[in-house]
Amino acid sequence: MSYLLKTLTNKDDVDCIIRDTIDKLLVLRFGRSSDSVCLQLDDILAKSEQDVSKFATIALVDVDSEEIQVYVNYFDITLIPSTVFFFNAHHMKMDSGSADHTKWVGAFHRKQDFIDVVEEIFRGAMKGKLIVNCPLPPERIPKFQLLYKDV
Repeated sequence: MSYLLKTLTNKDDVDCIIRDTIDKLLVLRFGRSSDSVCLQLDDILAKSEQDVSKFATIALVDVDSEEIQVYVNYFDITLIPSTVFFFNAHHMKMDSGSADHTKWVGAFHRKQDFIDVVEEIFRGAMKGKLIVNCPLPPERIPKFQLLYKDV
């Protein structure tokens, strides 16, 4: 399904889309087109694109590209897929009950979960908030364990 969505493979493309997406939420999925979980998320993103097109833009970022490593390191993309949100070039964060508020790690369980998250972040952004609460119940939020090495 990744062929249905815009795929970014270099830093200039990512910089440009972050800078040029105005008054819309930008959803960037960091991952690989060969990963099964990424393909599941891509399917949900592609099916949702029409529904959220009035207030969100969706793009895929290939983490294997050398030029993208700047963003992979900056956002600490260690688990894929990871989804990062921007509004008017501001990084939007979401409190989903995990230790990491900067990104959504994993795939959404269903299309409506993704739409609910995007709507909540967009509403918060329109009110000037940089962090919002996750609208999903805890059982539909992917769980992962953060390991801090040499801290």
